[in-house]
Amino acid sequence: MKYSPVIQKLINLFSKFPTVGPRTSARFVFFLLRSKQEDVDELVDAISNLKKKVKTCPLCFNLFEPSSEIKLCKVCSNSLRNKSLLCLVEKETDLLAIENTRKYKGLYFVLGGTISSLRKTRKTPSSSSGTLREEKLKERVKKHPEIKEIIIATNTTSEGIATALYLERLLKPITNQTVKITRLARGMPTGGELEYADEETLFSALEGRK
Repeated sequence: MKYSPVIQKLINLFSKFPTVGPRTSARFVFFLLRSKQEDVDELVDAISNLKKKVKTCPLCFNLFEPSSEIKLCKVCSNSLRNKSLLCLVEKETDLLAIENTRKYKGLYFVLGGTISSLRKTRKTPSSSSGTLREEKLKERVKKHPEIKEIIIATNTTSEGIATALYLERLLKPITNQTVKITRLARGMPTGGELEYADEETLFSALEGRK
């Protein structure tokens, strides 16, 4: 038995979501079919507004909702943040995980992914979402001499570790040894991801960075 073309198309679309397979996708679709029309309309509007209203911060590349008065994300526009600290994270959810510790008061830079630990070339490292924002990162560091420490907070996966090593080699020549480059301490288990770590583990990793 096959689903109708409309149902199958939506199942295929949901299956493109990370960690979502065809069976889970089918459950989503049939849940929507059983839902009230106003609930489905609300979901459709929310998805539409997601692409229309959510933009990328031009300074740190975090996601936020700009307005005529607000041009930077909440973190970058906060004058009380410590501008001498710059934390490099793979993705937006990692930034949120560190923010939720309420211990880190510096600024951020979202890399946009990781390089492949198997890739040999260093010209244009591949990432999980295109290419790393390495040129934007170098530009950020060069234009902001107030930065005194760069914290490489990539995940402790093989690709995260490879990315950290690459970033150290990338940044050292342009910092002229005037900027301290650190990495999270081993409070993070090998193979772990920041967005799934508890706040105490993240805090310990931040405090023990070296």
